[in-house]
Amino acid sequence: MEDQAYIIGRDDRILITGATGFIGFRLVESLLGLGFRNLRCFARPSSPSAKVEALLERGLGDARVEVVRGNLLSREDCRAAARDAAVIFHLAAARGEKSFPDAFANSVVTTRNLLDAAREQTTLRRFVSISSFSSYTNRQKRRWRLLDESSPVETHPDRLHDAYSFAKTKQDEIVTEYAQHFGVPAVIVRPGFVYGPGNPGISGRVGIGTFGIFLHLGGSNTIPFTYVDNCADAIALAGLQPGVEGEVFNVVDDDLPSSRRFLRLYKKNVKRFKSLYVPHALSYALCYLWERYSDWSMGQLPPSFDRGKWHTYWKKTNYSNVKAKTRLGWTPRVSTAEGLRRHFESCRQGEQLA
Repeated sequence: MEDQAYIIGRDDRILITGATGFIGFRLVESLLGLGFRNLRCFARPSSPSAKVEALLERGLGDARVEVVRGNLLSREDCRAAARDAAVIFHLAAARGEKSFPDAFANSVVTTRNLLDAAREQTTLRRFVSISSFSSYTNRQKRRWRLLDESSPVETHPDRLHDAYSFAKTKQDEIVTEYAQHFGVPAVIVRPGFVYGPGNPGISGRVGIGTFGIFLHLGGSNTIPFTYVDNCADAIALAGLQPGVEGEVFNVVDDDLPSSRRFLRLYKKNVKRFKSLYVPHALSYALCYLWERYSDWSMGQLPPSFDRGKWHTYWKKTNYSNVKAKTRLGWTPRVSTAEGLRRHFESCRQGEQLA
């Protein structure tokens, strides 16, 4: 790697939040593979760090990988983590939170604290925030139309029934605000569904298992998969390539499978089970009725399946990775065929252990 090819040198400090997570650990490996030698990995006190510790034990040559424990809700912890950082990769998020206040605190408040700490660093060259496809509204788009970085984002996140989508949309807003008003050199990366060993199972974009049967809702829809190693590579380049401040990058792989093809391959390679295909018109009607009943019952039936989720998950949509390829110089190094093989092997091993 030539130092002048990127915005920082190999010995400049890089901070990765969420470094012990599914994508975060792969990002650490990607950065080490690119020759960067000064990494600070930030993790919650309760986060398992066995993989990072194993990485340290096998030797890193002249690279320095520091593991720092803390809470991003603490401004002091954020200042300590961001100190002297040239690039900050912010992957920590409130995934799995069902409470809107908790999701807001652990995605939006934490991001604000980290942005404030980043602003204090004269060394900062790039702040990379990891978002989600759930930030796009997808409501006005016709079926099969392309979803790319020019697609409209959700303008009324307060109306969303999903805490994670709400928090990610608000996180994007605060990152954009700090970039515009305070000059933070920010980049937003929106991965599709990140899969691979460590994230077993079937994406909700394919369908849901309920009432003793798997409801296949995706049909012929393209699933916006990105293999975890490919996603980590794209995130790394978003933090290193010059001239992309203020940009948004979607990350999906090549040769994306349809929902139907993925489900068929999963049954063949992992395990067989009963599934029932639900046509798109019917799934939309069911989401509408679920939403209406949830409103009528004043939330006694949680609004888990509404029309907003239908548009995001099950509306027929195409996806593009052209911008990431042309502006970042990114190419998926793991083919979809190979990625699916590794994923199915991991899922199969998990089934055997269960």
